[in-house]
Order: sequence, then C-alpha cells, then structure tokens
Amino acid sequence: MFLSKPISNHSPPLLLLVLLLTPGLAAAEFAATELSHDVLQQQAGDRVVQLPGQPWVHFKQYAGYITVNETHGRALFYWFFEATRNPEKKPLLLWLNGGPGCSSIGYGEAEELGPFLSQKGKPELKLNKNSWNRVANLLFLESPVGVGFSYTNTSTDIKELGDTITAQDSYIFLVNWFKRFPQFKSHDFYIAGESYAGHYVPQLSELIYDNNEKVSKKTYINFKGLMVGNALLDDETDQRGLIDYAYDHAVISDQLYNEIKGKCNFSTEHLPKDCNDALGKYFDVYKIIDMYSLYAPTCVKSNSTSIRKLPVVRGAAPKLFSQIDGWHRKPAGYDPCASDYTELYLNRPDVQKSLHANVTKIPYKWTHCSDNITFWSDAPASILPIIKKLIDGGLRVWVFSGDTDGRIPVTSTRYTLKKFGLKITQDWTPWYTFHKQVGGWTVQYDGLTFVTVRGAGHQVPTFKPKQALQIVRHFLDNNKLPSAAF
Repeated sequence: MFLSKPISNHSPPLLLLVLLLTPGLAAAEFAATELSHDVLQQQAGDRVVQLPGQPWVHFKQYAGYITVNETHGRALFYWFFEATRNPEKKPLLLWLNGGPGCSSIGYGEAEELGPFLSQKGKPELKLNKNSWNRVANLLFLESPVGVGFSYTNTSTDIKELGDTITAQDSYIFLVNWFKRFPQFKSHDFYIAGESYAGHYVPQLSELIYDNNEKVSKKTYINFKGLMVGNALLDDETDQRGLIDYAYDHAVISDQLYNEIKGKCNFSTEHLPKDCNDALGKYFDVYKIIDMYSLYAPTCVKSNSTSIRKLPVVRGAAPKLFSQIDGWHRKPAGYDPCASDYTELYLNRPDVQKSLHANVTKIPYKWTHCSDNITFWSDAPASILPIIKKLIDGGLRVWVFSGDTDGRIPVTSTRYTLKKFGLKITQDWTPWYTFHKQVGGWTVQYDGLTFVTVRGAGHQVPTFKPKQALQIVRHFLDNNKLPSAAF
C-alpha cells in the first residue's frame, strides 16, 4: 500500500523533480546517484517544503509513511532531516523514544535534539543550534503502530503489541525506508534512543545484526553501533537504583527508605501488598516535583498536560513499578510546559498537511504517549544478554546518563553496568565541555563506553544540549571525550 502523496498523471518532469529534491546540484553530480524515476517521485511526495511557523533552513527534510504490513494496513510515520552540511558524507542516525508508546517526534525532534523545537507564541518553531543533524543525517520514527501518527487498519494489532513486534516492524520500516532513500544505503548507520528505548534500540540492533548475516546485499544495512541514554536495561538494578537514588538525593525519608527496603524484593516479579503501599508513598513525592529532573521547575499552568498519568501498561518493564499509579507520568522538559506547545502544534491540520501526516484521519488526537496502548505482551527482564552479544559482534556501544534523572537514575545504570561484569580499561575519568567545564565522568569498559552528564535530567539533549551534541559527535567519530580542560 502506497501511503505517500499520490502522483497524478500530470506529475512534474524528471528534471523538475531533480531540482526540487536537490536544489543547486549539477545534473552530472545528480546522475551519479542513479536514482530511478519512481524513487524520485516517492521522495518528492514526502518532501517537506515549509512548515507553518518554521524558520528558514537550507537543509532538506522529508516526512511520511512507510508500510510495514500491507495485509493489515500497518504503517509507521517518520520525519527525516538531511545533515546541515555535506549530507552525502555524513552517517545516518535513527533516534527512538520509549514509553512504551511515546513519540520520537514529540519528544526527540520537537523537544530534544531535532532541528525544530516547539515554543510558545509565534513563530511556533525555533531553530535548534545544537541539533544532531549538524553531525548526522537524522531520522525519527514513531513506533510501534498506535504511537503518534503511525497507524494500523487492523484494530487487533494494538492488542498484540510488545517488544518483539516493535523490533520486527521497525526493521521492516528500515528495509523499506532505504528503498525509498537508496542514496543513504551505503552510509554508516547508527541507532540511538532513551528511556524504554533501552529495550527498543538493542532489540532492533540485534535484529539488524542477525539479518545482516543472511540477507542479500540488496537489504544489507551498514550498521555500525548503538547508543542509549537513561535507559531501561535491567529490571532488578533499575528498580533498586531508583529507590537508592531517591534516598541519596533527599527525596524520601529514612523511614520510608527502610520500609521499602524491608518490604520489597526487586528480584521477584510479584510484590506483596505492604510493598505496594510503601511504593505508593514513594510516588506521592513525585506529584510535587519532577521525577525526570529533580531540580527543574514543574509546569504550573492550570491547563497543563505536561505531567499527567499515562495508561497502565501491564507487563511492560519494569514489571514491578509499571503497576504503580505514580510511575506513569510524562516528562516535562527544560521548559516545563514545552510538551503543551508541541501537542498544540502537531494537532493543527495545516501542520499535519505539511508533514503528510494523518492521511487516514485517525479518530484520536496526536499525543506524546498513546492513550490507546494499554497492553504490552512481552518485555524481557534484562537486555544485558543482547548488549553483550552486540559487543562481542564488534559493534560500538555507548551508554550515557543524565545525573539528575529520578526515573532511570545514574545509580541504576551504574548497578546495571556492574552486573555486566565487563573489564574496566579506564575508570572514573572526568570529561570536559566548553570553557574548561566538567561535563561529567566516563568509564571505559572492554567494548562499552559509559558517560554521565552533569546536571542533566531524563532527556539529556533537552537539559544539556551542547554536551549532548558533543557526546553524539564523539560517539559517531569513535573518539573518547576530552579528559583535559580546553
């Protein structure tokens, strides 16, 4: 099923399509890309020329749908930005947000690392001078179906969602996306993400890695590495670290800390009632401060939706805390009301038309995190075996952690990495950002780099945009972060 804007019998001639897609490119240079007429038409159909309230930019952007299951009418929505300079020489980076059920466009693009950040007033979008498309061609994906503008024509699909189908559909998306944009197929390809993308990114990486062993050159993906931030990786250590971090940062009392420690065993799946009661008191604290960034202000507008309940996703990791009411909250961001602006913007009909989004007239509003996903069929308790497999396979692996996040805190990540049992080749070393400032600390393991980001919350690129750009630049270049002031 072809979901892009239909091409009429009066489609523009090939030369016009060339000029539309690659302004200023000489015909001889373009001929070298050897793109077919059909591919050019599809790319032209997805080309985003100008969004409402968008600042002018010289790089190209595309948005639209890629079908992942024709029989079910299942299609995933993407938004793609070419690199600001020399896109033909830059790697391709896919960014995924988590949830499960949250939008990589609403968070990743519009509030973290994309070229256009949402803001209050006019213009509605501002240019992000620390956008990651300064160092890579940048691809955002709303996955799985039911998230954002991604949809299915088979309603039962929503009841079968889980980690496995999410990875499978994302892989099919990539294979088909490269058919639409074959000029990027030979580029080095990387995947990055945060939060529940601690599941998504390694699982999709494993699928690419395994399939690359057996597929033909036609569908081979030039996959080089993965990076996850404040990521859900291991249920037991993630949850144990959550409580220890709250205690160490003066969020909970000695009494409550001891009560949780005495009544909750995070190595088991089912918690007794007295443990649930204690955890309820723990989450009450995060009704008055931002769990995702302990020292950031909260949005106090009376009509704000920036911090609100999400649907309970039974069976999703962490399995223990996923059933506690206070666990399901939306991160706010550095401007604590930024998510409100994003939601208003992406629900505008003129914006959706410019993005070639909502072509099937989905019967619900676009939201950061889907209200329709209330069931999650599968989620392994630990992703560590997958990451170990990818390390052994020679892939580049980085893990970063903002150290003011209370949701998946740096304490949890440190417990998790210790559980790995990897050899440390360079221990706790400061890394420096601009003006001789310490950006955080790094630990070099045999096959993995760990980076902390000083003063950053759950969404590191939101809270520390310069440092986040510095991290991804060094990750893509396979260079260590600077260990001396500069």
